[in-house]
Amino acid sequence: MTDQLLGLEGRLLAHRRLLARLMALLPQDQRRGLLDWMDGREVMFDGQEDPGAVPAEGLALSLGMSDEFRIIAEMAAALPQDPAAANGDDARAP
Repeated sequence: MTDQLLGLEGRLLAHRRLLARLMALLPQDQRRGLLDWMDGREVMFDGQEDPGAVPAEGLALSLGMSDEFRIIAEMAAALPQDPAAANGDDARAP
């Protein structure tokens, strides 16, 4: 992987962790509402029985966004809501 791609991957991971941490700090009802909203964006609706199974031009962006919503939602759901419980530095965690 090139240095440029590694740099982009690092930035993406940092944004992912920041968003998940911010979501974990939300009150439970707001957190649940945001997770539900993200859940509706995890599946790409392209009219296919198996969305994204048949390669089509222009799907990479939509598939990437769907995947990113899923990853961030999973990370946020796994974090404790109590900020005191989340005091470690997870810079090396995925």
